[in-house]
Amino acid sequence: MKVEILRLFHRSKRDKRVTTHCGLVGRAFGASGMYVYGDRDEKVLLSIKKVNEKWGGDFFVEFVDSWKDLIKKSKEDGKSIINLTMYGIPLPEVLEEIQSANKDILVIIGSEKVPLEVYLLSDYNISIGNQPHSEIAALAIFLDRIFNGSEFYREFKDAKLKIVPQEKGKKIIQLKNSDFK
Repeated sequence: MKVEILRLFHRSKRDKRVTTHCGLVGRAFGASGMYVYGDRDEKVLLSIKKVNEKWGGDFFVEFVDSWKDLIKKSKEDGKSIINLTMYGIPLPEVLEEIQSANKDILVIIGSEKVPLEVYLLSDYNISIGNQPHSEIAALAIFLDRIFNGSEFYREFKDAKLKIVPQEKGKKIIQLKNSDFK
């Protein structure tokens, strides 16, 4: 199952760090990439590109001109459309159904008020709790549950750096065949 993210209504002055962090969480927790609808902000693209270059992987970030067209195309391609919202059905109540369908997913996270049409186009409107919270946290929990915690064991191709888990301290190694300085 492949998961892609749609970040709605990015505002470059207000959301650049949040949108970048959505991409970082998506990348680290197993998503394939992130579409961004809103202000074009090349810094978001550059930040994720730099992380991919150092830490490996091929997570993409792409700006889209129409969130509706992306959702409709994703539906046509057979993907499940999942809107993360505090107003939805709690994730534990539908998790098994989503996982057993084994369909690719477009998961939607907003940055401002999400229009009703997103709720209507989505196959699932899912809550990660029912109190106001961060879209970054919602995305992390959703991906962790969908992929059953596999982010702890992921290997990233073409990585130049790798963290060595340890009880105390920090250890980062430069991988062989890496020209990273």
